[in-house]
Amino acid sequence: MTETRIQDLPGAMSRRDHPTVGVWNRLEGRPRTTDFGRALRVEVRDPLWMLARQWQLGEFRGTDGGSPVTATYSVTASPPGRFRSDTGPDGAPGPAGPLPPDRPLEAVAERRPLPFAFGTEPISFDLRLALGRRWLKLLARSSELRSRRFGERYVELYPIALPDPANPADSARVAHPDVWAATQAVAGRRLDGYLLYLHLKGGGRAADGIDARGQRNELNALGPRLTAWFDDLIDQPSGATPQRPEGDSTWDPRRLEHRFSVSAAVPAGGERVLTAPEYPGGELDWHAFSVTPDATLGSTAPPPAPMNRTVFPSPVRFSGMPLPRWWAVEDGRTNFAAVTPDSTDLARLIFLEFALVYSNDWYQLPCDLPAGTLASIQGLAVTDVFGQRRWITPADRGGDGQNRRHWSMYTLNSLGSPGSPGSPSDQLVDDAGLLLPPGTPKVATGPALEDVVLVRDESANLVWGVEQTVRQATGEGRSGDEAAAETLAFRRRLHPPATPDDPHAPVAYQVMSSVPENWIPFIPVHVPGDNRAVQLQRAAMPSEVDTTPVRPRTALLREGLDAGCPYFVNEEEVPRSGTRLTVAYNRTRTRTGRVVLWLSVHRTTGRGERSSGLSFDLLTTTSAAEPGT
Repeated sequence: MTETRIQDLPGAMSRRDHPTVGVWNRLEGRPRTTDFGRALRVEVRDPLWMLARQWQLGEFRGTDGGSPVTATYSVTASPPGRFRSDTGPDGAPGPAGPLPPDRPLEAVAERRPLPFAFGTEPISFDLRLALGRRWLKLLARSSELRSRRFGERYVELYPIALPDPANPADSARVAHPDVWAATQAVAGRRLDGYLLYLHLKGGGRAADGIDARGQRNELNALGPRLTAWFDDLIDQPSGATPQRPEGDSTWDPRRLEHRFSVSAAVPAGGERVLTAPEYPGGELDWHAFSVTPDATLGSTAPPPAPMNRTVFPSPVRFSGMPLPRWWAVEDGRTNFAAVTPDSTDLARLIFLEFALVYSNDWYQLPCDLPAGTLASIQGLAVTDVFGQRRWITPADRGGDGQNRRHWSMYTLNSLGSPGSPGSPSDQLVDDAGLLLPPGTPKVATGPALEDVVLVRDESANLVWGVEQTVRQATGEGRSGDEAAAETLAFRRRLHPPATPDDPHAPVAYQVMSSVPENWIPFIPVHVPGDNRAVQLQRAAMPSEVDTTPVRPRTALLREGLDAGCPYFVNEEEVPRSGTRLTVAYNRTRTRTGRVVLWLSVHRTTGRGERSSGLSFDLLTTTSAAEPGT
């Protein structure tokens, strides 16, 4: 093979005189050994360059501060021991009492009475039958009582009455086919246990009205067992009085939210009252509470004993944070460099500054606290790598004794301000502590028994309470539209409309249009003594069949109706987006394994305004009108 020297290399390549000519523009290292240990050590051959680089990055600037090695703190934790409902008559709080230790705070705060009647109409036949079945089982456990057939006598004494299809008062049990079929199946055959339960709770005896013939004592002994079983089955408000029939229920129907207070002992002596002024239901956490200064619930618990701990601080870690080592490769799952905040996006800018500049200045200390306590740090001392021991004060207070309010997290605010008493303010409380509510991690919620949406109708200048789900007499939830349509059809069968005469004019005058019977109106009225403030009062629409007013079919909107009292809602509680209220059963297990069941209301945001189509002074076309008019 002869070697050919190319004089004009660019020309030869363009003319392709020598196709074998190759060009290499990539340099690759040729390893001369199979051991890469020395290369991976990244040895520094120029110490002066490294020193200059450290000076350039500011690593020679001393801050007179070392990394923490150990931390010693003293913490106190006391469980809330007192409970008070803040929804008493005329807005006054109710009496305070001990907080049940065997129930989560959500159950005590959300529980509401079980409705067994709407006026004179009995409902909740599922619970009535459950009580009756329990009583018959108690009787069947005794062979002598079973042989005497006392169960049949109690069915005759406390029967489930069969409704009258011709009586308009029984329309709720007759108009709906499923309710009517269920009532026919149990009427006269099963025991209405709630009537017996009321008799026993009212001071009566189980053998009253029964020809016991020597078994009265045995029957009377079973009465407390029935009441105790039902009281333990479903948690209901306690402490009912004639002045406060709802007991310690925390639901405020005017504000559409729960309001209550708890208290816990503090190290300085006395108690600290924590109030939840606007709890909508659902998940109860620390941010639902505010400190009520100078308040007391009558707690006599001793101050909690401090617990001293010595722990090892550890740096705070998160995805994408800058690593302190020079040759370390950072995690690429979170790219803070790709975030492009606007100049007015202060929250994002502050977060990026923390993540990219000051992230390695934060340390976390382990602190195990029992659940359901109010904890407070009494002192914190940190020892750094230089052996210096420093006393750490809260970040929101300076060393000069002044309260600077720089930064705070998980800090409770105070309830009430000079401008608006009783409302939460942004003023923080010194040494308020960290609240871990005695709640439950998981709650199972059943299907909605009542679902009401309060919406605004700007065309009619009204607020409507739309009953999307109503409670049937059998205790189950049913679509409000379907229940209203079935009730209206039943009334029309009872009161068929008269046959109208032939029209004499092409048009007819109609006073107002119709609205579905599950739409309950709320009209704006003035607050007494105020010519500017407005509140919403429940009203009624006439039925299409007769002139009787349409009554609500949910306990939420029947507030005060059976007692003959008006019902008012604060006007600000119904925004343009609306408000949704849901009633359902909740079930959970405590840490001891005890099952807790309660009925509660949960408030959420609505889906905007709606139009009912209500209009007045209408002209409608009759059959006498000529075609084409």
